[in-house]
Amino acid sequence: MNHDTERALDKAAAILAGARSVIAFTGAGISAESGVPTFRGAGGIWERYDERHLELGYFRAHPELAWPTIRDIFYAFASPDGERPPFQPNDAHRVLAAWEQQGILNFTVTQNIDGLHAAAGSRRLSEFHGTTATLSCMRCGARVPSARELLETLPPRCPCGGIYKPDFTFFGEGIDPAASSSAYDAARKADVCLVIGSTGLVYPAATIPRVVAGGGGTVIEVNPEPSTFTDDITGVFLPMGASEALVALDRRLRGTATP
Repeated sequence: MNHDTERALDKAAAILAGARSVIAFTGAGISAESGVPTFRGAGGIWERYDERHLELGYFRAHPELAWPTIRDIFYAFASPDGERPPFQPNDAHRVLAAWEQQGILNFTVTQNIDGLHAAAGSRRLSEFHGTTATLSCMRCGARVPSARELLETLPPRCPCGGIYKPDFTFFGEGIDPAASSSAYDAARKADVCLVIGSTGLVYPAATIPRVVAGGGGTVIEVNPEPSTFTDDITGVFLPMGASEALVALDRRLRGTATP
């Protein structure tokens, strides 16, 4: 780690320690370290699957075609071969959950739908794009856990006969009002936003850090490469992976940083 990065970590830790209200805003980069595949770019999901299968209109018209793709991408535990284990939280998820418990972090807004923040123990959380953890019936509205047995026969059906849809936001579908409201409320109160692994290309989610910056707050960005936030609103840039950066910041906040 070079001296510039060390100085940036020291500065970021000092800002976090002196903050009144801190939110984290996380994107695909944090979950990629747990093995969750990204959607776009080299090796991304859309190189292998038809993204129309996640369009709401297509799903409603052709659930029998869309559901095999959905299961294959998002429900590794229910894969027919049974060989892919579920994804697990990594050090970055665990540090954020610990900071919440310690009062360092007030709220987390995630663009990810994998449930890894909740699995790590985060409770003050907006899953802005929903979650794969539950399914809802498109006929009666009943919500159930996305259990393996439900996904053995596709498309999965509710006892009422309706088809279940995953509780994440499809293309062409609006953001859940509760998730949106809690995220923007937290952003308006925050004086620091910790951006982790987000390119800032997906809207309206990408407006969350901008709300903090617009209110005079500081944006600390953790990304291996610059994003659309970097030259625009970022105050401290940490060119690092999520886990490496969060563990290094945690050590500094606990006064145990290595020289």
